[in-house]
Amino acid sequence: MRIAQVMGSAALGGAEAFFERLVPALAGVGETVLAVTRRDAGRTARLRASGIDPVELPFGHRLDFVTGRRLAATLDAFAPDVVMSWMNRASGYACQARRRPGVRWRLVGRMGGYYDLKHYRACDHIVGNTRDIRDWIVREGWPAERAHHLPNFAQDFAGVAPAVLPARPRLLALGRLHPNKAFDVLLRAMPLLPDVTLAIAGEGPEREALLRLAGELGVAGRVAFLGWREDTGALLAACDILVCPSRHEPLGNVVLEAWSASKPVVAAAAQGPTKLIADGVTGLLVPKEDPAALAAAIAGLLADPGRAATLAAAGRAEFERAHAEGPVLRRWQEFLRAVAPVPEPA
Repeated sequence: MRIAQVMGSAALGGAEAFFERLVPALAGVGETVLAVTRRDAGRTARLRASGIDPVELPFGHRLDFVTGRRLAATLDAFAPDVVMSWMNRASGYACQARRRPGVRWRLVGRMGGYYDLKHYRACDHIVGNTRDIRDWIVREGWPAERAHHLPNFAQDFAGVAPAVLPARPRLLALGRLHPNKAFDVLLRAMPLLPDVTLAIAGEGPEREALLRLAGELGVAGRVAFLGWREDTGALLAACDILVCPSRHEPLGNVVLEAWSASKPVVAAAAQGPTKLIADGVTGLLVPKEDPAALAAAIAGLLADPGRAATLAAAGRAEFERAHAEGPVLRRWQEFLRAVAPVPEPA
């Protein structure tokens, strides 16, 4: 099958990381895949290293008179069965190409959040990466038979050698330094955990505010801001607990990554983690915006290594069952074949 994957974002986030995993994975099981991406040197290098040579387009805003025309021409030359557009910007341009007369390929919009459906009006199908997003799409008026749930698969970090982190016990938080990630709440929990160190791996607009807050709280000496890191597996191998304090988290890729590395997870009860985690079984959930509850859950696990190990093992089992590459990739292949157009008779 011929599949075009269109990514219009240059950011480094969960959707972009999964795009970089899914595209070569589909090619690796024999699908013919075209990647069309916004110009980004790092992404292009990573895709080329995995055997994919992407087509790069500007994917600009209103005054971009290039992307729409070139995307349509690129898709015509590739002759896909299915085009997948990732998030709003790519979907807007892909919908323009889909509306042209004589187009036979099917357009699938992929949503990793609760986006405005106006960007997806010409899509034949929409995929949400959680059941809650899929159900929300239907509540917004999209036909149920054309709304689907397909999960991400996470990289398997079992057996990765650990990175060097501050002295134990060690907490790890991963993600963009943005208010949605609520790293400020985690910092406010740190005075209640006086013997604990924290490493935060990520970059973003909240960096300076978080550094100031750590100083004001008197915990700066126990908090390491690592910047953006690509050695996620090594960081997970070195930590004792992965903490996901997000205010808003549609999925929670970091939960899946921690499960793969057999690490216990403490997460705020945002949309994604509440759908992933069985509280007390595969991780611990605490109320959002509650530093005291977050600190209590962390302290409880640190005081009970046996319970932490049990949670970690259950998380690893859930990863292998539902979020490893093999089972998820098979679901994606089955879905793409089901929505592809029926071949015309010879």
